[in-house]
Amino acid sequence: MQTTDSLPRDAQSILELAARSMFDLFATASEGMLLGYTGIVSFAHTMFFGIGAYGVAIATTSLGPTWGALAIGTGASLLLSLLLALAVGLFSLRVRAIFFAMITLAVASAFQTLASQLSDITGGEDGLSFKLPLWLMPSFEPFDEPVLGLTIDGLVICYYLLFVVAVLLTLALLRIVNSPFGRVLQAIRENEFRAEAIGYRVVVYRTLSSVLSALFATLAGVMLALWLRYNGPDTSLSFEIMMDVLLIVVIGGMGTIYGALVGSVVFLVAQSYLQDLLRLGSEATTALPLLSALLSPDRWMLWLGLLFVLSVYYFPTGMVGRLRRQGESHGH
Repeated sequence: MQTTDSLPRDAQSILELAARSMFDLFATASEGMLLGYTGIVSFAHTMFFGIGAYGVAIATTSLGPTWGALAIGTGASLLLSLLLALAVGLFSLRVRAIFFAMITLAVASAFQTLASQLSDITGGEDGLSFKLPLWLMPSFEPFDEPVLGLTIDGLVICYYLLFVVAVLLTLALLRIVNSPFGRVLQAIRENEFRAEAIGYRVVVYRTLSSVLSALFATLAGVMLALWLRYNGPDTSLSFEIMMDVLLIVVIGGMGTIYGALVGSVVFLVAQSYLQDLLRLGSEATTALPLLSALLSPDRWMLWLGLLFVLSVYYFPTGMVGRLRRQGESHGH
């Protein structure tokens, strides 16, 4: 990942953590809308995420680092995601939930293989590094002096641009899930047959939900590519990303956009600082070799998995769901 030397290392790491939290929040919120509001598990989320990232990477590589190239890449990736989401939705949403999950997993795996093999277009396994318009490059410094103690450069401008976009898109997501459309989706999740009997066409609503989720995931991929100025199969299409997103949805709570916010912050803090905590624990227990080995920073994935199992056990409806239930009990 490229960084700028104009920022202090602490500021770099804070900016990096904030940016990652923002992308995880947005990718998770779009998956949470699908899973939490319709009860559908889709493994194609990473495919749409990758389409957005590759759209920007391929456009800027082919057309040059211009705002027009960014617009074309974003527009083309949204159109491709729309068509693919419609195709997957219409063909798959009539089958049972587990078969839909398997179909989306197969489609996502095929897309990842395709991205790795079309090296002339996608850069293959090496991916694509690209430049952005001058204003978004780390070397760009519009001011000689710091503004309010912060050195303004292209990386900072890029972060705040993406932050504004993320806020606007999150507000749009909240508007969708709190609209009559969102309430119909919740009705379908609670009782599909009753919703159908009332007169709502379940397949149409589920397909629309799938398409909207795909478009938001595509925009999350666009934002990630802009921040990294690089994209490859492991960056935006790996199965690990899908697992992380599902973990965050479950930790935060399904059926709520706020759950995505809480889950992504908790997950990223655990991921970022768990190794440091384990290192301290390992050094403090050197007298007990077995315990010290268990607390080795290299085993952070083991402890992260254990934390996830405990969170699911103690917070089956997610952290936000648990807090809501406590609030309702206190209200009564």
